[in-house]
Amino acid sequence: MGKLFLVPTPIGNLEDITFRAIKVLKEVDLILAEDTRNSGKLLKHFEINTPMQSHHMHNEHKTVDHVVSRIQSGETIALISDAGTPAISDPGFLLTRACVEAGLEVDCLPGATAFVPALVNSGLPNDKFIFEGFLPVKKGRQTRLKILAEENRTMIFYESPHKLIKTLGNFVEYFGGERKVSVSREITKMHEETIRGTAAEVLKHYTDRPPKGEIVVIVEGKS
Repeated sequence: MGKLFLVPTPIGNLEDITFRAIKVLKEVDLILAEDTRNSGKLLKHFEINTPMQSHHMHNEHKTVDHVVSRIQSGETIALISDAGTPAISDPGFLLTRACVEAGLEVDCLPGATAFVPALVNSGLPNDKFIFEGFLPVKKGRQTRLKILAEENRTMIFYESPHKLIKTLGNFVEYFGGERKVSVSREITKMHEETIRGTAAEVLKHYTDRPPKGEIVVIVEGKS
């Protein structure tokens, strides 16, 4: 039997990759990448010459069975996403589930993921928290926000820069303008920043200074 490795990749700073991750990526028979062009730059930087194949949200339903068959035949395969840990708001769950159901070994390496440093750096309670990822764009958004308005644990959201102001406005509307919020942007990259304050204050900040880059929003739970 082969094996599936879930390998985290840097979310910005290439120095955040682990020695073990490089070793695994060099030794496996195949690397499944969310975007082969993006991952190709990472592999080239670390002189990793392992064959690579595309595995993303648009084709993973079609490729899972084939990948499982290859692992059953004895191949070792590593799954990586564009940045961070596979399956955290990225492809990976379907393949992992299929391997588990087939009785195959799955090994997830520890490594980079955006929400952990954003949470710890927020100054908000992190003994109990929930990860929401991206809020629904349209259908179900209001319903979800109404439910989360009563949530007393710290909440973690991912958001794109062009939707951040809308989302912060939703937080003011549903959670109240005094609810504490922390927005971390471009984590580990050159222009990394964290803006903390009330929902109303952070909304004003980004209304005046439109954001760019990858964003993680941490929101205080209801008192």
